[in-house]
Amino acid sequence: MAKDPDTPEKSALNRPHGDDGNEGSRPKLPVRVLLVDDFEPFRKVICSMLQNRPEVQVICEVADGCEAVQKAEELQPDLILLDIGLPRQDGMEAARRIRTLAPKSKILFISQESSADVVQEALSLGAGYMLKTRTGSELLTAVEAVLQGKQFVSAGLAGCLLANVSDDQAPDQFHSQGMQINRQHEVQFYSDDASFLEGLTSIVEIALKAGSAVIVVATEPHRKSLLQGLQAHAVDVVAAIEQGRYISLDATETLCTFMVIDLPDRARFFRVRGDLIMATARAAKGEHPNPASGSAFAPILWSQGKTDAAVQLERLWDEIARTYNVDILCGYVVTGLQREQEGHAYERICAEHSAVRSQKQPYELP
Repeated sequence: MAKDPDTPEKSALNRPHGDDGNEGSRPKLPVRVLLVDDFEPFRKVICSMLQNRPEVQVICEVADGCEAVQKAEELQPDLILLDIGLPRQDGMEAARRIRTLAPKSKILFISQESSADVVQEALSLGAGYMLKTRTGSELLTAVEAVLQGKQFVSAGLAGCLLANVSDDQAPDQFHSQGMQINRQHEVQFYSDDASFLEGLTSIVEIALKAGSAVIVVATEPHRKSLLQGLQAHAVDVVAAIEQGRYISLDATETLCTFMVIDLPDRARFFRVRGDLIMATARAAKGEHPNPASGSAFAPILWSQGKTDAAVQLERLWDEIARTYNVDILCGYVVTGLQREQEGHAYERICAEHSAVRSQKQPYELP
């Protein structure tokens, strides 16, 4: 018997496994989900959103690509929510292996990466693609679409999939979309890790409690210490992540996305950072909508003795500050001896910033 055209299609989340939409006597089994992300607070956000749907069950959480492959083969989940930037094995390679070992499992990538090449590679694997900054508004829709066998792509990314923009053209496009403003690209020097973390925690706390959006680029140990510090100060980090107002990136891992022969590639840097900043800005609330960004990219390069690369990268951050109306604060851990021995490099770093902040100078939103 033909279906009534006015009868809405049954939700994939409410169907028995393998159901084609026809009524039957089979019991409704929960959709079994494997969640893969190395940032625990973000996993909590996903679990919190899905726990309100009794037809969805997160059966396992893992934090690296190799374990994701192992658990996918062992558990054969219906759906895998998969980050790309993972330890030991990245999400793309994990997805390729999972396609062989768990061919019936559907995959939805959830990542901060917004470059067309990355999205296209994900789609070529038969997966859906959702930006982390749109988790609050798109997660359930994305899950529904992927389970129905549809190709889901976050709003705002469809256009970039059709565009074939060369690296030389990309920066000009970004500048045409932006507006020239008075920059706020400051640097602050710290004598040790403890004082650096104390300062960073204070800055992020002030911004998040004011409703601003924050992008933190730090080493993995600093990211974990920052999270603990924010939670100790009663900052609702999970809510900020869910709202898209708090993005935490691993500096070492992210550097690889735009460094070419030990120097930053301007087009790649603008394409990746620009998209992320614009997405985060849309999530900001309160009286200070401009995103704030703290970066450890250049400090890492300087610590590796790559002063020229660090200076070039600070210049790119300066362009970002001017183009996207974002407030950037760079934090360097520099001992007195290091400053004395590398005085010329220190002066060059300072010259690329609009202001050099005192370690005791409190952070204020502009």
